[in-house]
Order: sequence, then structure tokens, then C-alpha cells
Amino acid sequence: MDAKTQTELEAAVFRRLVSHLRGRTDVQNIDLMNLAGFCRNCLSNWLKDAADERGVPLSKDESREHVYGMPYAEWKARHQTEASPEQRAAFAKAPPQH
Repeated sequence: MDAKTQTELEAAVFRRLVSHLRGRTDVQNIDLMNLAGFCRNCLSNWLKDAADERGVPLSKDESREHVYGMPYAEWKARHQTEASPEQRAAFAKAPPQH
């Protein structure tokens, strides 16, 4: 596979992942962190890091809006719930994240 095709496929996968997560508002970030070691905020941070590496202006708020599909504060107000004691305990036991 040539590099251009690989980049295009990886971009398509990223867009599909973001779309999937936008549709699964029932899945909380702490659940993603406990299960997979990353969450929507991680994705938005990685997007910002990639933009920074390439000199593309992108704020933290803009990168979060790209991942969440709306301003982060709005997503939190609509969809975020309080973490349960079990979720917090699992998070505390997880290995440190990058």
C-alpha cells in the first residue's frame, strides 16, 4: 500500500471512530478510559498535537469541538453523568495514561 492510500484510509478510520463516538453518548469518557486507556478528550488532544506538529492553528476548544461535534461544555451538559464510585475506583487502579 502506498503512503497516500494509507493516510487516506487512516483518516477515514479516524472519521468513522469520531462519528461512532458521537453517536454513543451513553458511553462516558471514564468508561472509555477504564476499558481502552483513551477517551474523546485524548482523541482531541492527539488531534491538537498533530496540528501543532504541522504548524496548523488549532485551539484546544476547536479540537474538542471537532471530536465531540459541539462545544465541549455543551456535550458535558447534555451527556456527561457523574462517575460512580466503581468507575472512579477502576480509574484509580488503571496504569498511568499518556
